[in-house]
Amino acid sequence: MPNGLEITKTAIDDFKKIQKYMMLAKKENASETFAELKEEYLSLKAILTVAGVNLADIDKFKE
Repeated sequence: MPNGLEITKTAIDDFKKIQKYMMLAKKENASETFAELKEEYLSLKAILTVAGVNLADIDKFKE
């Protein structure tokens, strides 16, 4: 069973990956794709915030 640090690392990795896909979707004007990715982004951001992760350096959207 993964510990808290492993779970947090996975969430951070997923958060970075989602942001990369969001930037691509925005660049390609894929508004529906961007909207779906944003839902995941907001969920991961909430989880990381509750976990006490400082998002200042990794959050590219600052929403």
